Amino acid sequence: MDTPIVATAQDTAPPAVERVPVTFEINGKTQSFEVEAWTTLLDLLREHCHLTGTKKGCDHGQCGACTAIVGGQRINTCLALAAVRDGASITTIEGLAQGDSLHPVQQAFIDHDAFQCGYCTPGQICSAVAMLDEGRVKSKDDIRELMSGNLCRCGAYVNIVAAILEVANRAGSGRQSQGARS
Repeated sequence: MDTPIVATAQDTAPPAVERVPVTFEINGKTQSFEVEAWTTLLDLLREHCHLTGTKKGCDHGQCGACTAIVGGQRINTCLALAAVRDGASITTIEGLAQGDSLHPVQQAFIDHDAFQCGYCTPGQICSAVAMLDEGRVKSKDDIRELMSGNLCRCGAYVNIVAAILEVANRAGSGRQSQGARS
């Protein structure tokens, strides 16, 4: 007769989770972390840095609520693994203002009432700042197309476009020079 196999606590313990060291410049400050390999930039920003302006919307890269500026590019942070982006410079909504002075895009969103519930606003603003730095905005149609990855459930699109167009026009050539840290 076979002897029954008896599992001990040591045999059934879950394997240790390996952590990955990462370092970022977040809103101008260098910060280091040890995170699980599957940690997204969104979760790093919200849970480890307590920067809750970056919103968790769909968690599938479809709504843009999590948009931040990484290495000068606007990205959906819910789709970016922190370990893959190690060493990157990240600017969130919390890092756009200079002291008590709002970034021109932030101010234009207020001036044009370009938000209603405000949930998508941080992602909209970060996307707009990086888009303006790309220098491709020439018209309202350009803004609509280039901002199409950022959804607003409240439907404030007309005001969002007006706010961005004002900043683009103020910059002269359609390029916003006071953009994110790269």
